[in-house]
Amino acid sequence: MLDLRNKFILIYGFGITGKACFNHLKKNNHILIFDDNKKTIPKKYKHLIFNKKKIFDYIVLSPGINFKKCSLKKILKKNYNKIITDLDIFYYENIKNIKTTITGTNGKSTTAKLLYDVLKRHKKDVRLIGNIGKPVLSEKKINKNTEFVIEASSYQIAYSKFFKSNNAMILNISPDHIERHGNISNYVNAKYKLILMQDKKCTSYINKKNKLIRSKIKKNKPKSKIINVNFNNIKKIEKKIYNPYFKNVNNLNNLSFIIQYGIINKLNQKKIINAVNSFVGLKYRQQIIFKKKETNVINDSKSTSFSSSINLLKSYKNIYWLVGGVPKKGDQFNLEKKYFKNIKAYIFSKEKNFFIKKFKNKIYFKTFNSLKKNLQKILEDIKKNKITNPTILFSPAAASFDQFDNFEDRGEYFNKLVKKINFIKKINGK
Repeated sequence: MLDLRNKFILIYGFGITGKACFNHLKKNNHILIFDDNKKTIPKKYKHLIFNKKKIFDYIVLSPGINFKKCSLKKILKKNYNKIITDLDIFYYENIKNIKTTITGTNGKSTTAKLLYDVLKRHKKDVRLIGNIGKPVLSEKKINKNTEFVIEASSYQIAYSKFFKSNNAMILNISPDHIERHGNISNYVNAKYKLILMQDKKCTSYINKKNKLIRSKIKKNKPKSKIINVNFNNIKKIEKKIYNPYFKNVNNLNNLSFIIQYGIINKLNQKKIINAVNSFVGLKYRQQIIFKKKETNVINDSKSTSFSSSINLLKSYKNIYWLVGGVPKKGDQFNLEKKYFKNIKAYIFSKEKNFFIKKFKNKIYFKTFNSLKKNLQKILEDIKKNKITNPTILFSPAAASFDQFDNFEDRGEYFNKLVKKINFIKKINGK
């Protein structure tokens, strides 16, 4: 049992999560604060800043803290047993309310939001929290009927010690965040921990086709009931789905988890389909920002690896792909040869050589210094070659911090750029 009353607690990291922890714990405890970037701590809290002479009972570690590279790494190593997360605190205070937690390399935000919409259709008191942007400890007015849908990152799960979810979904796992976890094995372990923490009363939903997940289950079978998601369930209702957002393979796979969840939990299929057809998606995540007949412009700024772009590259015709940014360590461009002729890549990255090396002798590519120049060139090439039904895909497959603050900043810039160059008129040949 986690008792957090009258304790000396160090909150390491004072971003969104850290501030939510502080506000939640300050009433009944003695709080210490630390952040590698001291500018994030307001002046009124300067007297609470941790130094090595101060004592603590627990360390609440924010997901943004890199255990191996942070300022207090020696202290963290020495006091590892004292480390907890906001998920751990939330769990002990709301054991009966934590219904479903979703993780995966790609698609977890979309899937979490879709499940939230489905449950709202069923008149549930459902809350969407976690890595999607709303800290778990910011929730108020929780009652016995409240259900939580939590999006959890590998960083959050890796540091947690007690967190357990009634239902757990691992959508997929592919190499990602290696610079943080050190190797693919550590990354997989962090994701898989979500299931290992469950007991026999819990249910886990997995993609059995994913080799990394399948391998972990063979080596370390969980106590929970395992549901292998049946992707064929989509075919039974596909004719009833007219939302273009679910045209691509990524979102269809995500939807399969919701369908399977609905079957197990006896949800109304008609309400599920209505939620799906009304779903508008999340900003900068495979977001269709322009569509006319078979002409699409898709803003997928959230894409930070090749694996997150691959299925989109398989889902459309005549693809003009805007790609670039800071590539992830060990990232591989594993696209089948049969799709090569369907893609033209336009590279806007300062690290263009990385992408050139991956694309050489595979797909057609051009490079220009700026995103704006690449987009203008795409429009020229479409018009020059009289391409019908093109798809302009902004799916960078790399991190944003070479030119932008984050993927949201990058996504917003692209939307403004499309609007600024009077895209609609140009795509129609006017």
